[in-house]
Amino acid sequence: MTSPTASLLEPPQPKTRLSIASSLWGAQSFIPTSEAYWFFYIAECQRALQDNGQHVLARTHKDVLDTVAHLKADQLREQIRKVLHVKFTKPHHSEIQLVDRSIDLAATLLLMTDVGSIQYGFSGRQRLHWREGTLRECVASGFTPSTSLDHKGIKLQRLFNASSLVRIAGLELVPTTNLLDHLRLTDDDTKLQIFHHASFLKHQTDSSLFPSGLAEETLRTLALLFPQSDGTLRKWYRRLPMPFPLDPELVRCGHLKTEDRQFEKFAYWHDRLVVLKQVFDEATPENMSQWWFDRRNSVQWWTFWIAILVLVLTILFGFTQCITGIMQVYAAFKIKA
Repeated sequence: MTSPTASLLEPPQPKTRLSIASSLWGAQSFIPTSEAYWFFYIAECQRALQDNGQHVLARTHKDVLDTVAHLKADQLREQIRKVLHVKFTKPHHSEIQLVDRSIDLAATLLLMTDVGSIQYGFSGRQRLHWREGTLRECVASGFTPSTSLDHKGIKLQRLFNASSLVRIAGLELVPTTNLLDHLRLTDDDTKLQIFHHASFLKHQTDSSLFPSGLAEETLRTLALLFPQSDGTLRKWYRRLPMPFPLDPELVRCGHLKTEDRQFEKFAYWHDRLVVLKQVFDEATPENMSQWWFDRRNSVQWWTFWIAILVLVLTILFGFTQCITGIMQVYAAFKIKA
């Protein structure tokens, strides 16, 4: 059984998970019961210790949790650096890098938001770059209200949900563990990033680290795309093939009333919702499946399928007449013979 003093490469067991969650969010706060958060936690720890851990100072779960305590105490980054520097027993040529990556790892696990730069390559994920000040100040600068795009004439109908975005607009839903990437369109507007950790968000509504209203608004975007009252959507969601465990609370975020389905109700995710709705409205069916599910214009939908029905019946009757004619000719030749 692992303990907080165990290596970050060892997946935490239930008792250790309880200790980690308590240190991150408090004993009476968020205790992840699904595998979704722990899949993220384990992956981040293993990524941090790649190349035999030569890029990070932290070695155990306790090392991370000790750093988290300084983050929650609203200490300046430079103050935290000084505290971690004491852990070096001898000079090291990469002390600054090792300390900074340990701080970034702790912040990432605490906020479920990518903090700092990656060592190699390009992840394609948006990141917070925290160099000075407190973590709270950095988060506030990274999550600001974004309402520059005009939403005049655009409405968020009930048809606008995750199922329709896939079936009608042809988008691919990509679950993300990075809150910064929520509702972000990538790959030439063909993939939609969804931050699916609703359990985490529900316990961050009173967090002092996140800007006021951010967690609550993010939950409302999930209620918009995955309305709890839509049983058909929930069944569709459960059948989706996903590469890793999803938070089951994603489809338990409630549903939005008409007055709440207004762009004015969204500040942090306003512009991304406007872009997403424009992509949805501009999408045209490219196959029969999309034509079937595309009921944005009921008159057009009925016209199309009535035309298809007439075409099918015409072909069927024509085929029947051909067969009848062939049989009549065959019968006539047989009688003459």
